[in-house]
Amino acid sequence: MMTRRDALMTIGSGFGVAGLGGVLGASTGPQGPHFAPKAKRVIFLFLNGGPSHVDTFDPKPMLTKYDGKPMPGPDQAIVGGGIKLRLGTVMKSPFAFKKYGQSGIEVSDLFPKLGECIDDICVIRSMYTDIPNHPPGLFMMNCGHNLAGRPSMGSWLLYGLGTENQNLPGYVVLAPGLPIMAPQIWNSAFLPASYQGTWVQNDQTDPEKLIPYIRNSRESTTEQQQKLDLLGKINRLQLKQHGPAPQLEATIQGMETAFRMQTEGVEAFDIGKESEATRTAYGDGNFARGCLMARRLVERGVRMVQVYYGAGQPWDSHSDIMDHRKHAEQSDQPIAALLRDLKSRGMLKDTLVMIGGEFGRTPSVQPTSGGLQNGRDHNSYGFSMLLAGASVKAGTVYGATDEFGLKAVDKPVHPHDLHATILHLCGFDHTKLTYRYSGRDFRFTDVSGNVVKSIIS
Repeated sequence: MMTRRDALMTIGSGFGVAGLGGVLGASTGPQGPHFAPKAKRVIFLFLNGGPSHVDTFDPKPMLTKYDGKPMPGPDQAIVGGGIKLRLGTVMKSPFAFKKYGQSGIEVSDLFPKLGECIDDICVIRSMYTDIPNHPPGLFMMNCGHNLAGRPSMGSWLLYGLGTENQNLPGYVVLAPGLPIMAPQIWNSAFLPASYQGTWVQNDQTDPEKLIPYIRNSRESTTEQQQKLDLLGKINRLQLKQHGPAPQLEATIQGMETAFRMQTEGVEAFDIGKESEATRTAYGDGNFARGCLMARRLVERGVRMVQVYYGAGQPWDSHSDIMDHRKHAEQSDQPIAALLRDLKSRGMLKDTLVMIGGEFGRTPSVQPTSGGLQNGRDHNSYGFSMLLAGASVKAGTVYGATDEFGLKAVDKPVHPHDLHATILHLCGFDHTKLTYRYSGRDFRFTDVSGNVVKSIIS
């Protein structure tokens, strides 16, 4: 028999659940696209540290003309985000540019193999962001805000689209170590924890070591399943008695995914199952393995894969821009191989591939306390981003920086605009993909952003 106290508690809890249902119920599960998506999955190849656009994808003959001379104009500094950017002596690019493909888009000799794929790429040369510093640049490009505490791009996409494979995480991050500000740049913040990125440290070549503790050497699969079923019953009883609990629900989902990954996880990350010809096409190294794993993961229904070039900020060439050479040698072949591989499998048409970093670099040499060296400083006022696949206009250039490559002057594109465009390609109106938190409807693009329709075919 139920006492009056128990009855009141049950009824009270019921009202609480009913009230929370309106707040949480509709927003914790995948929302589904607003219209037919052109992109079913996204691969973001992140060149962390800020690669120099004027040495890679944005040729500037004026740098050669003014090499060794002061930057023309009365102002030797630009102020943005409270940070003063010093502009000193102009430095020409030490790398030669060449036209590639039928489109004739110029690419530097740092990326000859990627240049051969340029007819499948849209080069946005007019990107700009708010603050020329790594933490806010990384947060803005990955999470749509200059400060920590907002969900990442992959979390928003997974929240919107859901996953196509229950045996693998829907959002995977591949990096041989931690970039700065990680793991906040792939977290789910106030979205349910089930939407955060799963970091896999891809510096291991043995798939059994790639994902620690994926195997249980002490218990059989049947024994694990029995324990998981019991724990699931206890957790569901907790939910029934106390109402919706997003963190608990995410824990349940995470444990179930971890259990199922024992059957598919190792196989998905095992590039040894690829042909020798395929592995040779991608090349060696952490980034090469990451690019090949990315293709294998999206092929198996993972919604978003981010591949970071390395730990820390390797492209941050303050003292010597020639450092770009060794990094390009490790990334050019894998990126080109990924694009060709996706295209040959018919997957590039509905896979969006993004290539770029958090900002660009200055057209002038980096002034230092020890005198002029051979590096470039951060530049948030103009840089390049590459997009391919998923109905992006291939073999095109969008926007431009000024004649020195300092500022975006023609059709500027802010990360909010880029993010609005990505969401559009994935089937979402960026103003309507929202999540209610702390009394406000948040969205990936904050309160800004316009879809760059001109780059969509």
